[in-house]
Amino acid sequence: MLRQNIVVLSGNTHRPSKSRTLAHHLGEALRERLSVTVNFLDLVDAGRGLGAAFTRQELTPEALSVLGAVEQADALIVTTPVYNGSYAGLFKHLFDLIDPLALVDRPVLIGATGGGQRHALVVEHQLRPLFGFYSALTVPSAVYGSDSDFADGKLTDPQVLARAGQAVDQFATLVSARQPKRQQVSLASA
Repeated sequence: MLRQNIVVLSGNTHRPSKSRTLAHHLGEALRERLSVTVNFLDLVDAGRGLGAAFTRQELTPEALSVLGAVEQADALIVTTPVYNGSYAGLFKHLFDLIDPLALVDRPVLIGATGGGQRHALVVEHQLRPLFGFYSALTVPSAVYGSDSDFADGKLTDPQVLARAGQAVDQFATLVSARQPKRQQVSLASA
């Protein structure tokens, strides 16, 4: 029996990062609820070749691998850091290269991290419309964490943890209702 292939993509360009921490927390919480394959990727895994490519054909093998993993996943958990009130341009560039039909009806859990609460609506005003364009199934609850919600490299705020649990429960319900794709994608798990 094939297991669902879940790609957890963090839009960070360095490690460690709070976006990676949030993504990892969400991915591990899902793994506790369902028997799924969880593959963790960061935007930095695409390498510098992502930013130099104007088209898919110009992508480096590393960038093409990340792009392909996103397109082939049974479901996605996507987090991003917020810069100047939005997700980073390189994050958007990756999604600009995604086939417009690749994510139709794909369950997606969205989250973001930023320096303070004034960035919290990025998940609703930018990430949700981005995945709406692809006709993906974003879960109703999104997760946002600010700097004060993390300590010692972990998500610690009780309200954000509760919100994350709620979002993962909703996501797990969507993932459970879907059949996995026939071809399993195997990536290194970090």
